[in-house]
Amino acid sequence: MSYTEIRVVHEAVDVPVSYDAFTGRLERLLGRFDPEMVARVLAEDPTSAVARIGAMAGDQGLMLFGTQDHGRLFALRGEARKAKRYHLGNPLIAFQMTQHDLRAGLYAPLTLFVYETGPAAVRVEFDRPSSLFGQFGNPIVTDVAVGLDAKLNALIENAAKPG
Repeated sequence: MSYTEIRVVHEAVDVPVSYDAFTGRLERLLGRFDPEMVARVLAEDPTSAVARIGAMAGDQGLMLFGTQDHGRLFALRGEARKAKRYHLGNPLIAFQMTQHDLRAGLYAPLTLFVYETGPAAVRVEFDRPSSLFGQFGNPIVTDVAVGLDAKLNALIENAAKPG
């Protein structure tokens, strides 16, 4: 067994909008990953896979893989909390990295954690992709990850806009 210490940059973004408004917009902006369709198209017609997977993407080329509602757990204490973990990314972007260093698959898809901090305020937390993927020392992987940094920031900014 070997160990490597890495430096991870953790970001927390405070957004002056209600939890329901922010998460609703975030979920509308993201495309939806369909694992069954991807498995089928890769098995039956890999030449059409890029176009078919690309069509699932939403804002910033990202799609939702799944969510975990951590807020509901507070019912165990008789409390109501709003907090959700989002797994998001894009398999085509992940492949841009994993084809150069398979270990990049450890951090794909990415995670955003959104929770209510007040009646009209949320905090969005995530580990900066370039700090996660940058540990592999591959400039191609790092360049893609820097692009993901920008995509996440733009996604958060877009979800924070009214309307």
